[in-house]
Amino acid sequence: MMLFTQVKPMLLTSQNEAFDDDDFIFEPKWDGWRIIIHKQGDRIEAYTKNGVCVTEQFPELQQVVKSIHTNTAVIDCEGVSIKDRRPNFDDFSYRGRLRVQSKIQNAIKKYPATFIPFDVLYTNKDHTNEPLMNRKSRLEEMITPNEFFMPTMSVIGKGRQLKQLTIEKDLEGIVAKRKESKYLTNTRSIDWIKIKNYKLIDTVILGYRTLPHFQLVVGVHFRTVPNKPVATVECGIKPEEREAFLTIAKPLHLNKEKLTQWIEPRLCCRIQYQDRTDTHHLRNTSFKGFLFDKRPEECNWTY
Repeated sequence: MMLFTQVKPMLLTSQNEAFDDDDFIFEPKWDGWRIIIHKQGDRIEAYTKNGVCVTEQFPELQQVVKSIHTNTAVIDCEGVSIKDRRPNFDDFSYRGRLRVQSKIQNAIKKYPATFIPFDVLYTNKDHTNEPLMNRKSRLEEMITPNEFFMPTMSVIGKGRQLKQLTIEKDLEGIVAKRKESKYLTNTRSIDWIKIKNYKLIDTVILGYRTLPHFQLVVGVHFRTVPNKPVATVECGIKPEEREAFLTIAKPLHLNKEKLTQWIEPRLCCRIQYQDRTDTHHLRNTSFKGFLFDKRPEECNWTY
């Protein structure tokens, strides 16, 4: 029995392009924390994908209990904080790090949490060997949505259309799931595929590297940390752009540290990225152009 013990969730593989396929359902990809909810009677506990119990950080879970009509349940969710009609990863992460009760209570109002259930692993028996669509039907029957517990939407077959909608809504991307897929704990399955949207961000150029290849070191301003490095960018820089930059940057040289030549933070550029770490390091980056009219202090992280 998996109740109130660590469950390592089923993980996703990645690809770049959306597709249409009637053997798959497609869901929005929510930008938050993977949360496994365990419920028995009036008791509810929430665990991260790494098995850390975060129940105390989210008093909203006591409202989630009222939505689940089976006595026992283990439900896979995404925990999110909605801000300006879209999930804000940093707000939910802040909630998850809190330990002091007074700060937790204050954060409920400022950064409210919602849990988005999308799969059920267990009720009075194990459901992981059932096809996904059976588990989806079971999940729909056993919960009543409220503002703290709202199932994700899904469409059959039309991945490209949903992907375009998530781009228009500035969401993270989509997830494709094979309708017949079983739930394989602690497994990265080719039956579940995440397809993330690329995003643009304006950055300050903090330095550059010439070995082993030319790269820009870029950063942005956070509320408490100015000019925090967030990426190195190599892809997309044309030879003539590199040479022009080196000429402009030479009078701005500061100290050199190992492979990085740091410069005064006066120049800006726009980059594209697809993913980021919990510490805001950007992945899959490419250079989109210099921003000579942009003021460096305007390159802020968009919370």
